Amino acid sequence: MSELSAEKLGLAHVGKVFHNLSYAQLFEHEVANNEGHVLSSDTMTVDTGKFTGRSPKDKFFVQQTPSNDHIAWGNVNKSVSAAIFDELYADVIEFLSGKDIYVTDGYSGAHADTRKSVRFITEFAWQSHFVKNMFIRPNESDLTHFSPDFRVYNASHLTNAKWEKQGLNSEVFCIFNIEKNVAIIGGTWYGGEMKKGIFTMMNYWLPLEKILSMHCSANVGKEGDVALFFGLSGTGKTTLSTDSERKLIGDDEHGWDNTGVFNFEGGCYAKCIGLSQENEPEIFSAIRRDALLENVVYDENFVADYNDSSKTENTRVSYPIDHIDNHEKTLSAGHPQNIIFLTCDAFGVLPPVSKLSKEQAMYYFLSGYTAKVAGTERGVTEPQATFSACFGEAFLPLHPTVYATLLGEKMVQHNVHAYLVNTGWTGGGYGVGKRMSIKGTRACINAILDGSINHSEFEVMPFFNLNIPKTLEGVDTQLLNPRNAWEDKTHFDETAQKLAGMFVENFKKYTQANHDFDFTQAGPQL
Repeated sequence: MSELSAEKLGLAHVGKVFHNLSYAQLFEHEVANNEGHVLSSDTMTVDTGKFTGRSPKDKFFVQQTPSNDHIAWGNVNKSVSAAIFDELYADVIEFLSGKDIYVTDGYSGAHADTRKSVRFITEFAWQSHFVKNMFIRPNESDLTHFSPDFRVYNASHLTNAKWEKQGLNSEVFCIFNIEKNVAIIGGTWYGGEMKKGIFTMMNYWLPLEKILSMHCSANVGKEGDVALFFGLSGTGKTTLSTDSERKLIGDDEHGWDNTGVFNFEGGCYAKCIGLSQENEPEIFSAIRRDALLENVVYDENFVADYNDSSKTENTRVSYPIDHIDNHEKTLSAGHPQNIIFLTCDAFGVLPPVSKLSKEQAMYYFLSGYTAKVAGTERGVTEPQATFSACFGEAFLPLHPTVYATLLGEKMVQHNVHAYLVNTGWTGGGYGVGKRMSIKGTRACINAILDGSINHSEFEVMPFFNLNIPKTLEGVDTQLLNPRNAWEDKTHFDETAQKLAGMFVENFKKYTQANHDFDFTQAGPQL
């Protein structure tokens, strides 16, 4: 137990305060509190209830100066008044006061001069375990004088009965008060709200200091060559950046400053659905004591079934990054040589790999495209296109062009190459074609990283004007040009034009708002 006072925690009064527990202690508390089950892998698994993902419609920023002038208000960044925040803040403080609570301190950002100190106040040991995994763990010396720059109060059991009167979305809330350096969470048990909440704040703080914040994974080769992997959930960021031949810098959140790339986190948060030792051995072996599984189905012998999606497609595991043997201990490296935009195209139109010009890189970065498969919702019979600016629009408090400007400047300054890699379908859309194998995608990635792709002869793909290699070692030549892989060429052309039209329509918001970002000529042409 800790001697942290109620006053220091911002609470009215406290019960027992379990402060910066070790992994062994957290495990004991999880077991004693019946917070989950221990699986055959000696790993704790927890159930996050009906919330198995984030609640983006319940995220708000307090509308006040000076943050008012920086935030891009709209569907992503919704405002709430200071009065409503104060009301809910008081509810959260009252709810947590007097309870036994878990307090965990961590850093966001591997570079000491720009990192943020964050304190998490939570109800459950497993929530403390989650943030201990995900954030950079201070050493004993750091903890003696730890002073939080930002605090997160997670009152997951507390639901907001006044939400309709307050004009909010539901009884769930996740509200950020930038000026007071505090966030409050209520009504949801999903741990990812804390992780992505701090990522959102880093996306506010760093660009204002001319440091690019990025939703990407990163690794570094033996020669010091750095690669960035951008992509939305399910496109393969974590899988493809976790490579036995290259050191992992991080799997999800990074900054890029004047010295190079650095991780925001001290752990990884990997999807478990379909996980196998054969296809993803590093991630599979990372699931051991100190890792934390979420919403994973298991049998009567407590053996996990990673193929069972009956609870959710979004089964997850968090683990400290040192569970990946080949990781970069400094969580940082130099400037990148290659940027890879990952997309899971369920239409089966985009090529497995294509080389982008600087202008095309800007276009596809701002587009942030992937496509979800049909059948995930009732009545959905064809793939659903998703465009998420900068491959992470849900976490961008500033206008997307702020991040794109920084990316473009750094790409030019450091002569960075960019590629588009489709980890989705080929030979037809979902239900007709087949998904690119991890082996085939890795061959594309390897050709980028070793430079051999630049020795290929390229051809231009109609509609999208993408430069695609005619041959590539380890990849079936028939698949490289997606039109060749389709049996029905007319249907391919129709589908390609349809998808191209979606890109064109989505990009109009950038050309209408700011002519400096008119990269339409670098995108698909109809």
